[in-house]
Amino acid sequence: MMKLYYQTHSPYARKALVFAHEAGLADRLEVIHHETSPTRRNDTVFAENPLGKVPVLIRPGLRPIFDSDVICAYLDTLGGTRLIPEEGEARWNALLLQAVAQGLCDAGIALRWETVRRPPDLRYPPLRDGFTEKLKASYDWLEAELDMSTSVHVGHIALATALDWLEFRELPAFRHGRPRLTKWFEEFAARPSMRATPFSGEARD
Repeated sequence: MMKLYYQTHSPYARKALVFAHEAGLADRLEVIHHETSPTRRNDTVFAENPLGKVPVLIRPGLRPIFDSDVICAYLDTLGGTRLIPEEGEARWNALLLQAVAQGLCDAGIALRWETVRRPPDLRYPPLRDGFTEKLKASYDWLEAELDMSTSVHVGHIALATALDWLEFRELPAFRHGRPRLTKWFEEFAARPSMRATPFSGEARD
């Protein structure tokens, strides 16, 4: 049994867990919640990941693996449903979508620091506006470029968990004026892997 150090309000951790569900590997994981924050040290997590972040995959007798992209790549080798295409444009399209989703999460977290997490007198409005623009531009790109015809892959998982987190945190909305993206998200959000892993909780700084 592997252990997944997790956080119920982390889009990165949820991506790894949804991936495990989609791959048919969730029953091989013991999911353990850990609160982490740049301002609050979690010694248990730091002992396994020098960055002090979740997710971390603890493997019996082997080195821990951290970062959601790396964890998903490792899970893809364990004999479940393959979710990372091996070659050609299918591979690059999946990884590109994963990268856009990762960027959405990064921009969303940064935007929260500039709007709700940092003390008001330390917030920088131009930075807030810059991160907001990144989110909106990415939504528009997804509306135009998202391929809905392919089978589920890591990019879809990353995107669905990112969009759900953005709504969970009430960040700039992606639905208005983007019917294709909205339809795709609503269909993916109804999958058992998503329904089994809902977001909950608040960041503790």
